Amino acid sequence: MSEWFETLEGLRARVWQRLGRGVADRRAPARHPTLATLGTDGAPEARTVVLRGASEAAGSVTIYTDAASAKVAELAREPRAALHVWEPKDRLQIRLALTVEIRTGASLDALWERLSPEARRAYGGRPEPGRPIGDPVADYEETRERARFAVLDGRVERIEALHLGDWHRRADFSRADGFAGAWIAP
Repeated sequence: MSEWFETLEGLRARVWQRLGRGVADRRAPARHPTLATLGTDGAPEARTVVLRGASEAAGSVTIYTDAASAKVAELAREPRAALHVWEPKDRLQIRLALTVEIRTGASLDALWERLSPEARRAYGGRPEPGRPIGDPVADYEETRERARFAVLDGRVERIEALHLGDWHRRADFSRADGFAGAWIAP
């Protein structure tokens, strides 16, 4: 019987299994991937986010964010982004090329209602994210604003998976061919 990393099908399945685990398990490495965007000034930007959804069937991932955050402005300008996950136990690097749609408004009411009061702390606040303040406690007001809750729906265009085992294996999976996959040099 072959190991998961020895076949394209096994590698693709492991990628989606690890992403799904990140959604379900707060301690899983895929729970906190790095999202890379193109900044409004043209410079690359990267930040840690929380993976809230992953669907192999739809070929998509979901992230929640504050609508006033820089990443929302960046994605509104340029919807292409990348998501990076490192799974140390599997020695697996996952890179996703995404096209991101930003959702806001009343369609998110049910999601907002399911968030705990603690989770709602991430959406809102005065001043808005990234603004200068003198004191991190005295100069910031927590507001929990429903209007600032946004969802980033990432349509996965490409997956690159790199297994760093004794024999490195790297594969590229593209939406264009139904994520059938092809081996590429590591």
